[in-house]
Amino acid sequence: MNERFVKHATFVVERTYAASPERVYHAWADPVAKAKWFSKPDIFDFRIGGREYSSGGPPEGPVFTFDASYQEIIPEQRIVYTYTLDAGDARISVSITTVELIKLEGGTKLIFTEQGAFFDGHDTPEVREHGTNIMLDALGKALEGEA
Repeated sequence: MNERFVKHATFVVERTYAASPERVYHAWADPVAKAKWFSKPDIFDFRIGGREYSSGGPPEGPVFTFDASYQEIIPEQRIVYTYTLDAGDARISVSITTVELIKLEGGTKLIFTEQGAFFDGHDTPEVREHGTNIMLDALGKALEGEA
């Protein structure tokens, strides 16, 4: 039997976008807008208690499954969700994520905080933080395309 372990970690990633908090919030809250920078959801119910679910991956595998539940939503200010991430049949992590949107002159400061439990070495906080940076860069490119 393989050794089981959990690695707990918190990381924070910040971005400043030349877009209003309304536009940044819309990029999270609208499934068509979100699909431009995140995976296209199979289920998208953006409300407190609602669910976002997507499953997919490269042709050579594995299939990654993102299954989130929205815990708090304050329009144009804060989004909090919990989610599981699976790779094939293995649960690789469980996280709580807080997205804060702070109005700046000429834009928005986004603070993304993730607190996670990463299981059995299938995923690591460093890999997740790297992926989050790529994701938030893609959000920035999507926002630039809407300008």
